[in-house]
Amino acid sequence: MPLELLGRKVGMTQIFTESGDRVSITVVQAGPCTVVQKKTEESDGYCAVQLGFEDRKEKHTSRPLLGHFKKSELSPKRFLYEVRMMPDEASELAVGQEVGLEGTFEEGQRVDVTGQTKGRGFTGVIKRWHFSLQGRSHGTHEYARHGGAIAAGTYPGRIFKGKKMAGHHGAERRTTLNLRVERIDPSRNLLFLRGAVPGHRDGLVRIRTAVRSSKEG
Repeated sequence: MPLELLGRKVGMTQIFTESGDRVSITVVQAGPCTVVQKKTEESDGYCAVQLGFEDRKEKHTSRPLLGHFKKSELSPKRFLYEVRMMPDEASELAVGQEVGLEGTFEEGQRVDVTGQTKGRGFTGVIKRWHFSLQGRSHGTHEYARHGGAIAAGTYPGRIFKGKKMAGHHGAERRTTLNLRVERIDPSRNLLFLRGAVPGHRDGLVRIRTAVRSSKEG
């Protein structure tokens, strides 16, 4: 599998393409990520590369993790994650090597971005599930934003699991597929993606090569 990068969502803007079209762009600061550990099929049962993102002070790092980083002769990292890779792909990476946009992504290709959506707290069915409002006439007072009946009468005598009701909204892991890479700025580790990316500004995102082919080609 291709290498994945961890980054932060910078924000949204607009750019003009070569054809003169104005498109919405999400700017992501992707990497640089550092190779902390390599796992092999002989010692771990699978082949993967462990990457670290963003530096962290030693006083804020637990002793087991400090020992883990000192074994690789690296400074502590705030985030650690693994990427499954083929043995021939992993052999091209070395512990301590920094991985950035160059050689990982290129302009025009499609990527998938995973992030955590914005948390909206406890919301009702109108906002959470886009239910229609009830009529406000003929004596209706406090029930215009209610969901109505939630179950049958005598049988089955209970509410089925998964019923759309009020509850916690947002703060869920979501992946947006097939976003086009419009521009790349390797000097500042900036990735310009066409479209929206899950999460709030400065939120953590994970970028990978698209796993499904796009209809646009």
